Amino acid sequence: MHLVPPGQEWIKIYNLEHSSATSAYFFPRPCMQCDNPPCVNVCPVGASYKRSDGIVLIDQELCIGCRFCMAACPYSARYFNWGEPPHTELELSQPYSVETNIPHRRGVVEKCVFCPALTRQGQIPACGAACPQGAIYFGDEHEDAVTNSLGETYRLSEMLDSGAAHRHLEELGTEPRVWYLPPRTLSANDSDGFQG
Repeated sequence: MHLVPPGQEWIKIYNLEHSSATSAYFFPRPCMQCDNPPCVNVCPVGASYKRSDGIVLIDQELCIGCRFCMAACPYSARYFNWGEPPHTELELSQPYSVETNIPHRRGVVEKCVFCPALTRQGQIPACGAACPQGAIYFGDEHEDAVTNSLGETYRLSEMLDSGAAHRHLEELGTEPRVWYLPPRTLSANDSDGFQG
């Protein structure tokens, strides 16, 4: 959707295994859209900023390419365009938008933006919509609802109350807004049930 330049993985997927006695699992790492974003705190020109809805964006028209934000991000979720990225006609036909960082340009930082144009239309971000297993949920913590690509909607508070949900590196005080939820199973008697 974002015509991401080669070498960038706005949502990097790690295949992890804690020991030979446990099963391997996938660990997706997008931008964490932190409530206390260190990338925003170190940007000398205000190019990295957090909107009132909590989404952290980069205004490439302000970015001076200092890469302080990359050094500050404990999640390694930002990428720098060292050279002019390859362009498509589709990309170049669009006016620049801070919500998509298209068209891409040399000498600036980019990252996952949580697809604000889609969420404004009531849709889930492209990564969630494209996930065939429905493993990526997206929602609004104030509405207490999250939805996946399969159309399954759950109460976020119930998922978090299970005790097994966690936030990556939350001990750093960044207040990440991405939660990693426990595996869920649906019982035959409870099509809406979440079990952690």
